[in-house]
Amino acid sequence: MKKHLLDLTITENRFIGESHILMKLTSNEKLPEVVPGQFVEVRIDHTPTVFLRRPISINFVDYKTNELWLLIQLVGDGTNHLSTLKAGDVVNIIMPLGNGFSKPTNARDKVLLVGGGVGIAPLLMLGAELKRDGFQIDYLLGARSASGLLLLEEFRKYGDVYVTTEDGSEGETGYVTNHSILKKQRYAKIYTCGPTPMMRSIAAFAVKENVDCEVSLENKMACGLGACLCCVTETTAGHKCVCSDGPVFNIKDLKW
Repeated sequence: MKKHLLDLTITENRFIGESHILMKLTSNEKLPEVVPGQFVEVRIDHTPTVFLRRPISINFVDYKTNELWLLIQLVGDGTNHLSTLKAGDVVNIIMPLGNGFSKPTNARDKVLLVGGGVGIAPLLMLGAELKRDGFQIDYLLGARSASGLLLLEEFRKYGDVYVTTEDGSEGETGYVTNHSILKKQRYAKIYTCGPTPMMRSIAAFAVKENVDCEVSLENKMACGLGACLCCVTETTAGHKCVCSDGPVFNIKDLKW
């Protein structure tokens, strides 16, 4: 898939909770086609402490309004600088990068999308496209507390949403892997993105239940193009770059 170097204009940049922002960007030209699960590399301008681009999952592409959505967790100088930008500011972006999720083969299948923390980001667009194609969608989203549950109303547009929080402030108490829906419902495929321990637990559940499962890895990245080799992960076919060979992998291909 062709990569594009774009100067995009911010249309909206607002806080979602205390430590996340939702940034929406547009272009005078039609945005490139994107596969759910792909990401962008964002250049951080006008700051002396950040030299590398930041990899950020694509949250959504609204082709009607020609807007790209990025759900960004504020974790350091780069992302905190992005939170200070305003509508009308220009951001330089390389997109789309990596390989995204694959779709089930049978439109009658029911699928589960599991996200934790900011790992929910790529699952919004994935759910939208799966629903458009006729699949039945359940979301299972987890956070430490209710304040960490993001964009729930957006997710509810595309499927039933089930929630866990570690402190019990919303939904069922505990981790996503403990949610009762996993005992009540049988799924044909599972997609997941979030903290590695969570994804490993979901992967173990999928193996036990003989369910096909894809995970989106969140290894630290620098170039985003497969050149620097800092995001390498071990697979059954040898070492692969998460940025160029992933970030989405079938769990059958990972040495988990």
